[in-house]
Amino acid sequence: MAPTADSISQMVNENSVDNFMTASNILIKFAVNILENPTESKYRRIRISNPTIQNKLLNVSGGMECLFEMGFQEAEDGECLVFPSNASLQILETIKNNLHKQREKLQRKMQPTSFVSRNSQRVEEAGASASTSQTLVTVSRPASSYLVSEAEFLTRMEDGLRRVKRYENQALQQKVRDIIPVNQLEVNAKQRYDTRSRAQSTWQMKDFLLLSLLNWFKTSFFKWVDTLPCERCHGSTQNTGYLTPTPDDLQWGARRVESHLCSSCNHVNRFPRYTDAEKLLTSRCGRCGEWADCFTLCCRSLDFEARYVMDWTDHVWTEVYSNSQSRWLHCDACENVCDKPLLYESGWGKKLTFVIAVSKDEIQDVTWRYSAKHNEILARRTLCRESWLRRAVHQLWKREISRLSQERQQELWQRLICELTEFITKKNDTAEALPGRTTGSVAWREARGELGASASQQSQVQNNFVFIPTEAERECEMIHIVYNCATDKYVRLSSGNQEYEGWQTCVFTNQDIFRKEEYDWKMVYLTRHEESAYGEIVWKFDITGTDLRISKVEFKAESAVFETGAVNWRICAGEMCFMHTGSSLQNMITIDVHGCQTLTVTAVLQGGQGQNAWQHAQLFRQSLENTGGTPLDLKLFLN
Repeated sequence: MAPTADSISQMVNENSVDNFMTASNILIKFAVNILENPTESKYRRIRISNPTIQNKLLNVSGGMECLFEMGFQEAEDGECLVFPSNASLQILETIKNNLHKQREKLQRKMQPTSFVSRNSQRVEEAGASASTSQTLVTVSRPASSYLVSEAEFLTRMEDGLRRVKRYENQALQQKVRDIIPVNQLEVNAKQRYDTRSRAQSTWQMKDFLLLSLLNWFKTSFFKWVDTLPCERCHGSTQNTGYLTPTPDDLQWGARRVESHLCSSCNHVNRFPRYTDAEKLLTSRCGRCGEWADCFTLCCRSLDFEARYVMDWTDHVWTEVYSNSQSRWLHCDACENVCDKPLLYESGWGKKLTFVIAVSKDEIQDVTWRYSAKHNEILARRTLCRESWLRRAVHQLWKREISRLSQERQQELWQRLICELTEFITKKNDTAEALPGRTTGSVAWREARGELGASASQQSQVQNNFVFIPTEAERECEMIHIVYNCATDKYVRLSSGNQEYEGWQTCVFTNQDIFRKEEYDWKMVYLTRHEESAYGEIVWKFDITGTDLRISKVEFKAESAVFETGAVNWRICAGEMCFMHTGSSLQNMITIDVHGCQTLTVTAVLQGGQGQNAWQHAQLFRQSLENTGGTPLDLKLFLN
């Protein structure tokens, strides 16, 4: 982060004089020790757990930000901050001097002057309003507990800004224009323009060209991939985890390479998850990350102002600025959808938290464009402090526009004020029926809970229970759930043995499932209704409101099948889905999920023969007298 006076101004304006004087004195001592003893490693290390550091510096608003601006970074052990050997002593000297100046001003009982311009003050005030009243969310965590998560948040925003600058390569844009059938798209746009509806009366030719580009990209150019067809025998494959990336993979940004195992010939197919838009012009396939990356490049190549939009709940898309409407248009290439910003919340049922948009010129928190439920979103936004996020985004925004001409800066200031005004305008989430997700297999979309209210879900019961880690589970870094069908009770072992009565109480959704007791055989199990050929249960886990990740899952689920009955399992973490087909999981299995924050476990019951086919797939079958058994045992390991 470039050094600015932001953190010092924050310390002055948001703390008492005594707290500022104490915190600034600590910071000056750190700076002086390093400047006077540049080769002494002991002066370059700060232990976060030190009570003085926690209570008198990190808990002071702006104190942590100032440490980062000085050049301190988190150590690998997570217990200390270190001042790297290559950090700038000049920046350290500058910040030390600025702290001295502020102390002198306060000592002379003079009011500190604000570092921001009149426009900047207006925008920050509007930004506070755009995120609704912050008093709705009570944050009890000390500022120091946000140290890691806010640093990671800032890193992700910086990574996004670096990503979009790669789209500005003129040779690359020409390569894209050689691929896109521009003439055909312009003819199609002209036809759309000539037959535009009353609702599109303000749309101009370029807006319709965007719609044509979106449709071409979806229907003719890019392909969605759940699993690749086998390159050897063209058979179907299953995603079985990750492989080690090759130097060529890494050259194109593929740090993750999925292993797709052929069910016919057992050949392992490699699926590199490329993050380089140029490579995607030739691979032309992927999931939402690849789609948004390549589509945003296509937009820039046709001279659309475009943003790459990052959703912290695991989706990405594009925004394009419409000059005719003086606003940003939501564009999802995967769905071939334009200007439907409530699609994810109202259509897919996503529980949004943070949505950050980045372009070659600026960055913005655009969460409020995509929600009509601001209060609910604020309650889920626990990864960072709202005040920190507003300042961090605005600071990055000002840094980016400072490189532009005065005319362009003035234009972006005006846009920003209009955009923030849009954010605080109440949205109507019932004005239009929005669909669920359409890309990806039905099983994958069902597992993610993104089918929406489609006809295929009308028979589902929306229990909507989601396992969210308790304080105890955050501390032990585990969620451990067991279920006993005889007692019909869940026990949350990782949270003080908390009990939940009834199999439905902890279920996210279920379709045509009930609990069957056989008193003659003294057995009990879950099965599907007699008239149903298909039954399903989904359990959901969500840790997006924390700075933790799911590293692995240990899972056991006993079942019994007869004739042609089957109980099939899907465990989906992020974009990864692991399948188990047909037989009981009587022994614990371990699945590595590599740092996801959401996970769903789905059981599908189907098959069987004759009038009793519904009984030929039985989940958690056990004796009615077996009150101590655990036919379902599920552990999520967090880190």
